[in-house]
Amino acid sequence: MKFGWRYFGFSGGLFALLLLVSCGPADKTKPAHAATAPRPVRVGRVESRPMERALHVVGTLSARDEATVSAQVAGQIEKNHVDFGDRVTAGQELVLIDVTAYETLVRQSAANLARANASSANAAQNLRRVQELQKEKIASTSDLEQAVAESGKAQADVKSSEATDAIAQLNLERSRVRAPFDGAVAQRLASVGDYVAIGTPIVRIVQTDPLRLRLEVPERESVAIRPGQSVRLTVDGDTNSYPGRIVRIAPAIREADRMLTVEADVPNQGGLRAGLFARAEIIVNASEPALSIPPNALVAFAGLEKVVVIQAGQAAEKPVTTGRRGPGWIEIISGVSAGETVVLDPAGIRTGQPLAVESATEAASANKAKTESGR
Repeated sequence: MKFGWRYFGFSGGLFALLLLVSCGPADKTKPAHAATAPRPVRVGRVESRPMERALHVVGTLSARDEATVSAQVAGQIEKNHVDFGDRVTAGQELVLIDVTAYETLVRQSAANLARANASSANAAQNLRRVQELQKEKIASTSDLEQAVAESGKAQADVKSSEATDAIAQLNLERSRVRAPFDGAVAQRLASVGDYVAIGTPIVRIVQTDPLRLRLEVPERESVAIRPGQSVRLTVDGDTNSYPGRIVRIAPAIREADRMLTVEADVPNQGGLRAGLFARAEIIVNASEPALSIPPNALVAFAGLEKVVVIQAGQAAEKPVTTGRRGPGWIEIISGVSAGETVVLDPAGIRTGQPLAVESATEAASANKAKTESGR
């Protein structure tokens, strides 16, 4: 028992000695853990550049002009030269209405006018003869008065015959129904053999070049709208963009929905039709200064967009709102200011991480090494 106790005491003392040694002061010669080294990064700048400012609106294409051509004379349709969908030009003959009858009336009125002219000439000659006899005291005053009356009546008959002939000529011309403007036949309303009265609709013509684009502009944007501004539009099912120009602006904003109606003329290049729904951009400023960053400075995640800037040598994330995009740039609407430095390719960088800006030589070497490693 005594031996065992001595052994335990010796062992306990040794354990205490070892514990004191391990808990003693640290070795001052042992180096501390090294601080995290700054990550080398490339940077770009927030720059101001001229950009086009456009207002995005929607609207509908419609025919610029539309007319229902009706009969101006009564009669039976003898010929119909056009049908649904046909292109027509201003003054083109569309329909003939009982032309034979109106040609006959023209010949009749021409004969009546010739007869009236002959009678007027005879009456005028008789008046001159009576006037000469009156000077020689051969014709009486009553003879002269009668000759004057006959001459006046003959002249009146001429005027009446001229009016009748003009009407006959006009009716003959109106029996040939013509297109009022360049366009297309949207509907044919009468056929050969139909009897039409004055005012009976015959064809409906629409003008499709240029087309009329009617747009609705919100009140808050309406102050920027001016006549002559350019418009670009697209329609569903067509990848082309079509140009137009603002030509008409409503004099007042509608009280019901606080919208301003504007109209643009759009040259029809063959792929457009009246009635199509259109998405349009009104160019309100062709060169407006705006902020931009390089595309590879933007980080987008879960619907949020941000950039990384360097503040006191450390990374700082800033949320931004972007706008338009172009080759080599992205518009920044809010979040950063002109002249700020943004980190390029900031994937994996977190706020507070030390950063160091690479020199041009270092960046070139890094790019070269990256290229060689990828071979």
